[in-house]
Amino acid sequence: MKMMVTACSQGADHCRQFSKTTNVEPSCFSILAHRINTYELATGIVCAEKKRMTQEKARKKKFTRIILGYPLALFVVALAANVIIFGVNPVTVSPPSTSIVGVLVVSALLLLLNHTWLMTSTELTRLKYNMHATPEEWEASIHRQCDVPDQGFQEIERRHNAHANATENTVHFVFLALLLSVISPTTLAAQVWIIGFAVGRLAHAFFYLSGKDGARGIAMSISLVSLYGLASYLAVSVVI
Repeated sequence: MKMMVTACSQGADHCRQFSKTTNVEPSCFSILAHRINTYELATGIVCAEKKRMTQEKARKKKFTRIILGYPLALFVVALAANVIIFGVNPVTVSPPSTSIVGVLVVSALLLLLNHTWLMTSTELTRLKYNMHATPEEWEASIHRQCDVPDQGFQEIERRHNAHANATENTVHFVFLALLLSVISPTTLAAQVWIIGFAVGRLAHAFFYLSGKDGARGIAMSISLVSLYGLASYLAVSVVI
């Protein structure tokens, strides 16, 4: 196909040269040249689209590997920190020590602060864009959903997503933290993982609402590695 286009192009150039030297306007040659130019343009568009699709496919493969490897990498980091840095005690069931209760209290207060912040931000966003939470509120209001700008729906969805993400992570944290607190863990491990999770969640909410994706990813990693730290500590303590 490429050879054919090249040959036709050369033929069209020859016809143009012939027209100049003989002062004859061969309309058929002009039509042929126009068709060749159109064909070359269409071929270029097709090639560019194929190249874009190939690049998009390669990009998806790359990010698929990252997505699959991300939790595994965090788990390995948390496990290594427990084994090499903090040390892991065998399971000894006993009431939580005063220091463990202290970090649980601090973490609970930070998580409550995070919940309050997300809740308040959600309500302020509804107020700003004249939005409501239930059909009953909409019916009693002078405002209508069709009057809400797209940005309003985007911002309320952002807050709903942040709240849902915080809730689903906190559920796992509560079970893991309570289990850890009654097996006589090393104090440093408990402090780092329990406080680390709460701090990570606060930072995640802040950067999520601020629209800072890079920083949000780092905050998410902090909270996730804390969860994996709790889980891996429990797993190792049971095995040894």
